Order: sequence, then structure tokens, then C-alpha cells
Amino acid sequence: MTGFARVDGHGDGYSWTFEAKSVNGRSLDLRCRLPSGFDSIEAAARADLPKRLARGNVNLTLTVNRAQDVSQLRINRVLLTQVLELAREIEGAGAAPPRLDSLLAIRGIIEPVEEDQTEARERVEAAIKIDLAKLIDQLVVNRIAEGNRIAEVLNGHLDEVARLVDAASACASTQPEALREKLRAQVTAILGSFPALPEERLAQEAAILIGKADVREELDRLRAHIRAARDLMAEGGAIGRRFDFLCQEFNREANTLCSKSADVELTRIGLSLKASIEQLREQVQNIE
Repeated sequence: MTGFARVDGHGDGYSWTFEAKSVNGRSLDLRCRLPSGFDSIEAAARADLPKRLARGNVNLTLTVNRAQDVSQLRINRVLLTQVLELAREIEGAGAAPPRLDSLLAIRGIIEPVEEDQTEARERVEAAIKIDLAKLIDQLVVNRIAEGNRIAEVLNGHLDEVARLVDAASACASTQPEALREKLRAQVTAILGSFPALPEERLAQEAAILIGKADVREELDRLRAHIRAARDLMAEGGAIGRRFDFLCQEFNREANTLCSKSADVELTRIGLSLKASIEQLREQVQNIE
């Protein structure tokens, strides 16, 4: 679920940088850092992102800069007319006529033209929304690339789990005889010089222990889980939640196998199996 994307844009005297960062998360959580006045961009992101992503903590950051405008100037003709009328009155009284530079120096004669930025701002927001779509596309592509790399790791862990299950199966095939010998040794130690138990009674007790210690069912379920995991990976899409649940089932069977084991080697294999399943589960947290 990790990924990064960046899109730069400019227009109408504005420039912007749009970034998206995605990390692991149990559900989809979007956090936006946008300049004041660009709330419509966040609304668009919250509407579009869930259509493309199902899990992950996603941070969107938008930085917008506005170029310094070169303001146009205009003459305040109403004020200029009033000044000229006053100048003519003064000139009629014998004063010298005003010079042009003196007139232009009068405050308010020349004033900047304030342009209406409403339309420009609307065009900029529309362009940023187009870049938002590009940003989400780029983020999805990067997350898919990361997912393909993780898939190779997951297959490796599944191969190791399958190898350990085969090893446990081979070891479990010798477990009935091992239990029988263990029971015989225990009975001999307890009875000492007393007459040994009849062979039939010993066989009954061994059958009870073997039934309780039979791990074939757990091994069969582990093989079924391996097939289900490979089918999920072949299916693609948002499989993270289902795969996470499957890992819990993997772990449940491995725990039962260890608890039933009456053989040191089988226990060792079971512990290795649990370690491999935990490594598998940790990687599953990285997929959507």
C-alpha cells in the first residue's frame, strides 16, 4: 500500500505542486493539507480516491503560489478634471499653469487597476482538479509496482510454508510408532519388576494417544490454505483483508500442530512453520 506521486502545474499567474504519499493502513484514511480557499479540491479528492483505492493512509499536499501581478495603471479623470478646474482659477489670479509632472504627482490622479480574479481562480481550480486525477493515476501505478514486488516475497514465504508442511507430513508418518514406543517405555518405568501390560491393552492406550496426536487433519488444512492463498494472489485486486484472515487460519493450524506433537523433530518443524507464517502475515499488511 506504499506509494508516492507528484504533479506540477501552472496557469493564469498561479503555479502549484500536488503530492500524494501512501502508507499501510487497515482501511482507507485520507488526510489533506491544502491552502485556504481550495476546499473544493479536498471534496473532489474524497469523492474520487475511494473509487481507486481500498486501503492505506493517504496524505495529499497541495502548494499553490501566485506570481506577483504587474498592475495596470489608469488616470482618475474625474479627479484630474477637478484639479484642472482649480488650476485654471488659480491661473486666472496670476499663478503659473501647473506642469504635467506636478499633476501626475498628485495622489489619486494615477491609480492601479484592480483586476477581477474570480474567473482566473475558477480556471486554476479546474486545472488542479485535472491534475488531481493525474496524481491518483500515478499513485495507483506506483502502488501496483510495489505490490508486484511484494508478490514475489509472498510467493517465497508460501513456498517455505509448503516445504515445512511436507517435512511435517514426512515426520508425522513416524509419529504413531514413536508414541507406541514412548508409551511402552513409560509403562515399563512405572511397573518396574511387575508384569508388563498385555499387548492388547498397550495397543488400546497407544491408539487413544495416536488419535489425539494425529496431525494429518491440520496438515491437510494447511495445504488447503496454501492453495487458497495462491488463488487470492492470482485473483488480484483488493485482497489484503481476506489474505490477513487467511494468515490467522494458517497460524491456528500451526499452533494446533505444535500442541499435538509428540516428536522433537515435528515440534521443531512446527515452530519454524509458525515463524514463516508470521513473516508471511507481516508482508500481507503491505498489500491492499
